[in-house]
Amino acid sequence: MPKNPLKIIFMGTPDFAVPALQALINSEHEIAAVYTQPPRPKGRGKAVQKSPVHNLADKNNIGVFTPTSFKKNKEAISEFNSLNADIAIVAAYGLILPEDVLNAPAYGCLNIHASLLPKWRGAAPIQYSIWKGDKVSGVTIMKMEKGLDTGPMIVKTQTPIIDTTTAQSLHDTLAQQGADAVIEVLDYVLDQETLPESTPQDESISSYASMLKKEDGRIDWHRPAEEIDRQVRALNPWPGTYFDTELAKRFKVKSTFVVDEKTSSDPGTLVTKAGNVACGYGTTLRLELIQPENKQPMSAEAAINGNYLEIGTTLIKNR
Repeated sequence: MPKNPLKIIFMGTPDFAVPALQALINSEHEIAAVYTQPPRPKGRGKAVQKSPVHNLADKNNIGVFTPTSFKKNKEAISEFNSLNADIAIVAAYGLILPEDVLNAPAYGCLNIHASLLPKWRGAAPIQYSIWKGDKVSGVTIMKMEKGLDTGPMIVKTQTPIIDTTTAQSLHDTLAQQGADAVIEVLDYVLDQETLPESTPQDESISSYASMLKKEDGRIDWHRPAEEIDRQVRALNPWPGTYFDTELAKRFKVKSTFVVDEKTSSDPGTLVTKAGNVACGYGTTLRLELIQPENKQPMSAEAAINGNYLEIGTTLIKNR
């Protein structure tokens, strides 16, 4: 006799969580409810918008809950418990879950985390893995507990980070890997009526990826070209990277690549019309695509031809 499908609560908010929710919708499992962040003003017009997860749930007629907190809202905890879920799947939800919530489903709560734990716990694991020079990333499916991303690990996936990987491209790869991996785990639970074996995290090798700020995008030309290139790719599309010129003009940096040329020019000097910039330790970075304030993105050569930049200019660190 076939076993009953699992009754699942899905908790997620941004685009990263959408493939996982879609995979659950396509599966044999039952989605009892979706939890996501409340609609909020976004964009220049500040129009109130639902989250990507909320929109997908609406499209599929799945009930949606949007509490602003569990810790300060006993009613929200009671509501969650009353759903009598077998398991909860969490993907970039954005709220801290108290133990009353974590322990409510029969098999607990599983998190789809976008790093190879215990490395890069925290809010920005995708960006930090590129910025800090990791050669591989992946997704960890973990059993959630009270600590931040500290629970035992059930499944890991892997994908290489290469010299063209951006935060957006890695995000999209990991979002799909997470969706595929969580379905494998749920199918195992359905068949075996228990969670797969898990492995505790090694606290001694854990690292933390703190929430990013716009200021993180400021380029320090005294750093090596390779490190700046990683910064540009890691912070693309958000918060983005930038530099300021001596004329107090700000330029967003959309893409770069490392040039195998040594230079004796001071770091931050624009040395060629092609967009080569002197960086720390005699290294060279080429500005492939930049965007002057209130203009469209363009090549460095176009920026020079348009008198936005001048060869020999110092792209100073601070305004």
